[in-house]
Amino acid sequence: MERSDRREKTGRYEQILGILAKSIRKVIREETDSLDGLQEIRLRTGQPIRIVRCNREKILPTEAEPHIITKEELRETMDYISHFSLYAYENELRQGFLTVEGGHRVGVAGKVIMEKDRVKNIQYISSVNIRVSHEVIGCADSLLPYITKNMQICHTLIISPPCCGKTTLIRDLIRQISDGNKYVKGCSVGVVDERSELGGCYLGIAQNHLGSRTDILDCCPKAEGMIMLIRSMAPQVIAVDEIGTSEDIHAIEYAMQCGCKLIASVHGLDMDEAKKKPVLGEMIRRRMFERYVVLGNGVHPGEIRGIYDERGSVLCRE
Repeated sequence: MERSDRREKTGRYEQILGILAKSIRKVIREETDSLDGLQEIRLRTGQPIRIVRCNREKILPTEAEPHIITKEELRETMDYISHFSLYAYENELRQGFLTVEGGHRVGVAGKVIMEKDRVKNIQYISSVNIRVSHEVIGCADSLLPYITKNMQICHTLIISPPCCGKTTLIRDLIRQISDGNKYVKGCSVGVVDERSELGGCYLGIAQNHLGSRTDILDCCPKAEGMIMLIRSMAPQVIAVDEIGTSEDIHAIEYAMQCGCKLIASVHGLDMDEAKKKPVLGEMIRRRMFERYVVLGNGVHPGEIRGIYDERGSVLCRE
């Protein structure tokens, strides 16, 4: 099993290297030998290579002698990312990112082309941010006893500041709910993956482990996707990341009324801040969710600061 995990990690590392210009690839390979702790690789024309590892930024190879990115290197990188056909990825580029094999997300910035007040494409790309996809199998283990009843999942909302592992946590929750374990009976899970972060789909196939009973709508708006899943796939649980609009709330209400359990997340520092948000605060006052999980910026992804019931009473605190 360990050997298999090692091979998989090596494969994902090579996937990252394979989308970089050869000269950049050489620098990265000399400075890093694995994906362990690697979160981002940022490339900007005329600027040094920067990586974020274990929440710390570093210039490569050194601040004294950095490797400065050229237009040609960025163009070569985009050629590898798009398989030499940016046109084929026009729909994804409208959202400002591409998802590549392995579930890694590549954000881009440059000249935005507009059409009828909507983003049509991004040209003259000058910045690339490669966000490394990480799975932490088992990171939801300690949470499951608090968000399950009688082998069923509770309506659960995860409240988290940015970069605290909420997506990683939801991903593992989906896997465990789908496959089942001693806390929850395995059941069908519908995932609306608007930004391709949960499943990390590449050519329609999830690159992350989301369980054997999971169906994914990739690159689909959350509100529309939840209703589509209910009508087409009859999920027992629906999972979405980063809700916030009134449309999202209406779709969540509809899903709950249809008997689906909800796993969702929202940006926020704590329960007090969440209650002050217009849309989210109304959900809390109406006790739409049975459990609230607040994350903090700890050493490991998905570290829990507190778990609360539908009344806001503390069930568990760090």
